[in-house]
Amino acid sequence: QVQLVESGGGSVQAGGSLRLSCAASGSIVSINNVGWYRQAPGKQRELVAMITSAGSANYADSVKGRFTASRDNAKNTVYLQMNSLQPEDTAVYYCNAEIRSYDSSRGSSVRGYWGQGTQVTVSS
Repeated sequence: QVQLVESGGGSVQAGGSLRLSCAASGSIVSINNVGWYRQAPGKQRELVAMITSAGSANYADSVKGRFTASRDNAKNTVYLQMNSLQPEDTAVYYCNAEIRSYDSSRGSSVRGYWGQGTQVTVSS
């Protein structure tokens, strides 16, 4: 069974930094694209960054130049470095990963997995 666990959230003042981690565990064969999403109270979940299996990343305009996604394939972990945080970055942050896993009864399969989310609060 595959699990995604996010960590690294917290409370910071405007201008501060945080690094989020998204760690996958289980019978993982490979991790393809991984997206970082956020959802602020009363708003829809939005994609803020997407990193491919090769490490190429794209960003929402609102975070471009401030956020950097990276990954350590050996650790099955993806990171989101967030700098120059602003109050409007306050949200629950989630990772979503497309993972190929192996199960002895069903063989290999690919599906998307969500983490449980981690709260980021930025005060002015």
